[in-house]
Amino acid sequence: MVFNLAELKPAERQYYLQHVIAPRPICFASTIDKDGNVNLSPFSFFNLFSSNPPIVIFSPARRVRDNSTKHTLQNVVEVPEVAINIVTYDMVQQTSLASCEYPKGVDEFIKAGFTKEPATVIKPPLIKEAKAKLECKVIEVKSLGEGGGAGQLVICEVLNLHIDDSLITADGKLYQTKIELVARLGGDWYCRVSKESLFQVPKPNVELGIGVDALPESIKQSKILSGNHLGKLANVNELPVIQPSYDDDHLKNIIQYFSIDPADMEKELHTYAAKLLDENKIQEAWQVLLAT
Repeated sequence: MVFNLAELKPAERQYYLQHVIAPRPICFASTIDKDGNVNLSPFSFFNLFSSNPPIVIFSPARRVRDNSTKHTLQNVVEVPEVAINIVTYDMVQQTSLASCEYPKGVDEFIKAGFTKEPATVIKPPLIKEAKAKLECKVIEVKSLGEGGGAGQLVICEVLNLHIDDSLITADGKLYQTKIELVARLGGDWYCRVSKESLFQVPKPNVELGIGVDALPESIKQSKILSGNHLGKLANVNELPVIQPSYDDDHLKNIIQYFSIDPADMEKELHTYAAKLLDENKIQEAWQVLLAT
């Protein structure tokens, strides 16, 4: 189906866009008004946009149903500072509770059961339970429109970054598998970035991958190898050549039992190569495929 967004109602646009543009990190924003009232609310229209200067942007959009603005937006206009607490799995239910539209002046820290922790350079408090938090100054609030659903971009410069000691390795790196970030999808759906769901994709730094177009035709046209398999094969810096010293008993068996039928042998070789690629044994997969 093709949806013409100009023909959809604002709520329909929001529904489809939030489901397909996902997962989205969550900005759990702590703000304060000119009278010292603290507000805590999550926003999934949020991301990092620059590291030099360190800029993050989130959007407390105008409400679709009645076009009203949110307390967070009102607060950052009055006091242009925000503490952005990063949401992890162990706090997601409390985070959701804080999204309730409590009347102005109600402290969501108390409602959601979080502990205030003084920031070092800004007025809004941090969430003590959060494992990562950003102290930010608001450098601009940019409105994208005045209708319901219109984004209100809060452009922030990160001044201080707090990371729990348990997430830092001995050499100062981050344990990506330990932080268990949570991201927002559409409707009631979230996703958990657990160790089991993580995977790595090696990136070429200086040398370029040869590209799918440079793969042998039999590999490009394979009915066994997927697009991801082709992407891994094409990420080598030069087309590999057969290594006479390569020793693989399973490869020998395939050649021995299927050599009388080239089509069957190619199918078996591609199936075995796919298994190796799934195990990230890229050079080994290339040797198998070159056997054709």
